[in-house]
Amino acid sequence: MQCFKQHNSLPGFSVTLGMTLLYLSVIVIVPLSALLISSAGLGWKEFTDIVTATRVLYAFKISFGSALAASLVNAVFGLVVAWVLVRYEFPGRKFVDALVDLPFALPTAVAGITLATVYAPDGLVGRWFVPFGIKIAFTPLGIMLAMIFVGIPFVVRTVQPVMEDLDAELEEAAACLGANRLQTLRLVIFPLLMPSVLTGFSLSFARAVGEYGSIVFIAGNIPLVSEIAPLLIVTKLEQFDYQGATAIASVMLFMSFSILFLINCIQRWSKKYAE
Repeated sequence: MQCFKQHNSLPGFSVTLGMTLLYLSVIVIVPLSALLISSAGLGWKEFTDIVTATRVLYAFKISFGSALAASLVNAVFGLVVAWVLVRYEFPGRKFVDALVDLPFALPTAVAGITLATVYAPDGLVGRWFVPFGIKIAFTPLGIMLAMIFVGIPFVVRTVQPVMEDLDAELEEAAACLGANRLQTLRLVIFPLLMPSVLTGFSLSFARAVGEYGSIVFIAGNIPLVSEIAPLLIVTKLEQFDYQGATAIASVMLFMSFSILFLINCIQRWSKKYAE
């Protein structure tokens, strides 16, 4: 009977579980709880007056709207980049593969200054758009480009390993059954990649919403034009308006959690569909 005794797959489970809960409590739960408790100290009217101010609402719109748009762009082109890196051999492939990780390694302030310089009206790229009346730097468009820059590695690095593990026999079987390339991509490959694409999308979105350093330089920080919510929080902290800062941060926390929860639900459904 002893040989049939089941053992935990992880030795010392109770100890590791305790360490995990302690670590998450200190790093995640305690700071977030302190934020919510600090916001709870405000009266409901005072809280709503802060978070529904015109300047604050516009900052929320810029932050979350630009983050969603940038994450959608990254989901599409990140999938294309991962496909090219996995399915094709070409000169400089390793260099391009390493280039994907550059936003991870580059300091955010350096990235922001570089983007602002390149996309400014007199910059290397920005000057070509001025004759068409398109201004990139110091506008929401520039903010979205900065968010795309910092978020693209999350999609590529999430999709790439899954794509490498795809069995080529699935595509061969689909072709033998009469499916064309588009049908194979839509009915066979894409459902298998969908969970990883959604994971990369959510990671890109989370990074974009909370990004500050690479955006603050190219945004221009003009109220009601190109001011993001994280900058507004910093501004209130510099003015010693701690309650205002925590109120805005609490709304950002709630909205981010709600959107990520929705994405996770869609991801779970896509996994079941793929299976």
